[in-house]
Amino acid sequence: MTDTFPRQQARTRNFSLGAPRSFQISADGRRVAFLRSKGGSDPITCLWVLDLPAGRSAPVTENERLVVDPIAIGAGKDEPAEERARRERSREKAGGVVAYATDADFTMAAFAIAGEVYTTELTADGQGPRTIGAHSPAIDPRPDPAGRLIAYVSRGALRINDPESGTDAELIGPGGAPNITYGLAEFVAAEEMGRQRGFWWAPDGGSLLVARVDNSGVNRWHIGDPANPDRQPVEIRYPAAGTENAVVELLIVNTDGGTIPVRWDASEFGYLTTVSWDSGAPLIVVQSRDQRDMRLLSVDPQTGATSVVSDEHDPCWLDVVPGVPARMADDRVVWTADADDARRLFVASEEDLASGGAEPVTPPDLRISSVLSVDGDTVLLSGSDDESTQAGVWTYGPAGLRRISDVRGVQGAVRSGGTTVVASRSMAGYGVSVTVLRDQPGHGEATEVTTIASLAERPALPKLRIELLRAGSRELNTAVLLPTRYDPGSAKLPVLMDPYGGPHLQRVVASADAHLTSQWFANQGFAVVVADGRGTPGRGASWDRAVAGDLAGPVLDDQVDALMAVADRTPDLDLSKVAIRGWSFGGYLSALAVLRRPDVFHAAIAGAPVTEWRLYDTHYTERYLGHPDGNAAAYDQSSLLADAPRLTRPLMIIHGLADDNVTVAHTLRLSSALLAAGRPHQVLPLTGVTHMASQEEVAENLLLLQIDFLRGALGLAGPDVSD
Repeated sequence: MTDTFPRQQARTRNFSLGAPRSFQISADGRRVAFLRSKGGSDPITCLWVLDLPAGRSAPVTENERLVVDPIAIGAGKDEPAEERARRERSREKAGGVVAYATDADFTMAAFAIAGEVYTTELTADGQGPRTIGAHSPAIDPRPDPAGRLIAYVSRGALRINDPESGTDAELIGPGGAPNITYGLAEFVAAEEMGRQRGFWWAPDGGSLLVARVDNSGVNRWHIGDPANPDRQPVEIRYPAAGTENAVVELLIVNTDGGTIPVRWDASEFGYLTTVSWDSGAPLIVVQSRDQRDMRLLSVDPQTGATSVVSDEHDPCWLDVVPGVPARMADDRVVWTADADDARRLFVASEEDLASGGAEPVTPPDLRISSVLSVDGDTVLLSGSDDESTQAGVWTYGPAGLRRISDVRGVQGAVRSGGTTVVASRSMAGYGVSVTVLRDQPGHGEATEVTTIASLAERPALPKLRIELLRAGSRELNTAVLLPTRYDPGSAKLPVLMDPYGGPHLQRVVASADAHLTSQWFANQGFAVVVADGRGTPGRGASWDRAVAGDLAGPVLDDQVDALMAVADRTPDLDLSKVAIRGWSFGGYLSALAVLRRPDVFHAAIAGAPVTEWRLYDTHYTERYLGHPDGNAAAYDQSSLLADAPRLTRPLMIIHGLADDNVTVAHTLRLSSALLAAGRPHQVLPLTGVTHMASQEEVAENLLLLQIDFLRGALGLAGPDVSD
């Protein structure tokens, strides 16, 4: 029996299974490691290596090797609590080998499965995977650059394992002190800053930078399981807006156990956002709690003293940019900063950066989103130029700035040893395309030498019927999707707005994969409109900062403006039947829409919504609304709770009871306020479900229940969703 789209999407984890990812390349460019499961419905991720011949410019297709198959080695399935938390923070949906780290020569890799540490050799004739006798539960194993020692975290302590001698010892640990960890990222670092790690090897392998986290002062919250009342609630440390953060320190720890504290003004700069120690002196980035001040610091590895390389201020906030800081082979520092309303790349000495004498090396019409790799004298970076719905890949090096691919869509890449792996998605078709490029001596550009196949399933969905456009006076990036078999002018179509609409995420991108669910909803008889308003990334600093102090007004106004602009262009839209759906910030925006603009929106589905920003975490919330003690009006303006008596439209709220990011307290407090005001609404609780809601049976039926709710709320009949 052929799967329906909801069943297939759920079974394939949104078509992510079987797609290659997490590429790493050897320093000589001769080997590429990556993760991929064996098929589009296989949730067990394996480690693979692609061998590239030396000095060969013609395309090659051979030499893919399966290095680690978790099933074949009998690895377990039960992840320790710390690893489950890391997977939730990184939105990891699969099992097996979900992360790995290699030595400098790329001869071996370390990884953890179900709390056990494994190593494997990466060379063609090397030894296969084996356990090393590490303490369990273990997470985040990383070899030293020489591949001799393995550092990992177990029960809040950083341990060192020597596989050759069989010794395993605690390097530094909490000594029984509660709420202290070494080598782990605190909640807001992992959830909001993109820093998943808590320790970093020195280039010579003689010491490590280690984060010491004290969660003693952080709120104790409890995530219960009402469906199983015999189980104890899980205690988490959640730093809600206005409350205490974890205290984070950084130590230089020698492999013999000696420690040196890294010193900076932690009272003023309490956030440790980034650590880099790939060569030369370590570089760290620290940020003030209000995120208006940020310092790039160079660390003396002998004394722990720090010196300021860059000291930045912004009246609203400063961004944590992935991939920076980093060092070039000649010790110059790679850094980014906003100039001319665009994030630009700087490559300069520490002295020039510190004195303000450095000049950007990228033009203002190229908005940098991240630095992807630094390979000797070449920087690989991601950004957008003339079209903000696209993300391309460029190199900056001795030959200047060059775009390395003509594919127009959404790309990511990694580079080392003159080899570049580029992963591309576009509007031309479904799925990811992965190409391997090699620099050729005497040639100005890299040459494609092979591809890495994706084994992901192709969606059981007709070709998209989509138009990407700029809508309204603010030229909002907007996607309009119509039913595949719809004949223009034959009938009026009810409208479904399908936004995220907030910071950190673009929904309107030039990738067919990004619009699959919206097209399925369109095929149920809707005109689906997806709009990225102010506050969404990709349009420059002033666009991002338009939501400063108000997470409600600008984002809602832009959804209304996009809807009206699309209706002017597409007369088949029925503005008397407009619904809106979303998840996370999109869930907040959906509930906001029916509460404050019932004249425009006639029904809403709010999935895992923030409803009261005082309940969300410090780093995200205070970035936009400030500290609640000094900005209570901003929190009140952006909260949904006081709007509860205004509800006059059908509202379905969906929330996972195990969600530790947007806790179910948000939904329960809104529901309580609605009940107190006598406003009917629906609440769909999801037992055992986290913020990702990735369980197969849940993901499938959520789509079916949503379409059923929308039809009832708007008074519609429609096609059978089993089609």
